[in-house]
Amino acid sequence: MTPLNLIIAQVGTAADTAVKQIADTTAAAVAAAAPQAAEPVVKDLSVWDLTMAGGWLMIPLALLALVSIYIFFERLLAINGASRTDAAFMEKIKNFIHNGEIDNAMALCRQTKAPYARMIEKGVSRIGRPMNDVLVTVENVGNMEIAKLEKGFTWLATTAAGAPMIGFLGTVTGMVQAFFQLASAGSQSNVTILASGIYQALVTTVAGLIVGIVALFAYNYLTSRVNKVMNKLEGKTMEFMDLLNEPAK
Repeated sequence: MTPLNLIIAQVGTAADTAVKQIADTTAAAVAAAAPQAAEPVVKDLSVWDLTMAGGWLMIPLALLALVSIYIFFERLLAINGASRTDAAFMEKIKNFIHNGEIDNAMALCRQTKAPYARMIEKGVSRIGRPMNDVLVTVENVGNMEIAKLEKGFTWLATTAAGAPMIGFLGTVTGMVQAFFQLASAGSQSNVTILASGIYQALVTTVAGLIVGIVALFAYNYLTSRVNKVMNKLEGKTMEFMDLLNEPAK
């Protein structure tokens, strides 16, 4: 290679290096000057935020939930108390009746704080009358005791059916407001306006379904417990009637 060609090659290499450095510097400057792409911000919604977004219909739903919870635990305690039985109770009543100690049998019934004891007390007070009259009297007292245990069940049933309807009402009114805002925005309307209104409207449906489902399960559970107490009362009634039909020893 001649000296001239060598000089030309060296000049070309130096020029390429300079151009590359200029390009890298320019790219770095442009990248530094360009605004950084904004990362999407995801907002976390707490339970309280969702509750407040539901509007005024969340107030009756909250009241329904609180009253239903109170009724459930209050009735559960009452039913648990009515479910307790004394295994020796009927044997003592049997001995008193066969020995003619009616007053002692009545006193034992009054001391025993249970629905079946009040049934037997009424039956003992009717001893000497026709058996059918005694049976009807005992059954009437049993029906009254069951009615006492079912106090408040109507509220639970109403809440189970009404809470989802209230939630659906809130959703419908919220959707109407969302589309009204969308129409009022005119040319400036966008998906954000509609989406924000829809999610706020759906909050009441979620709340109504939760309250209704809880009330429904509570009602069915308490009803099953009352049915068990009813079966026990029927068993005590038959045992008492058999006792009256037994011959005295």
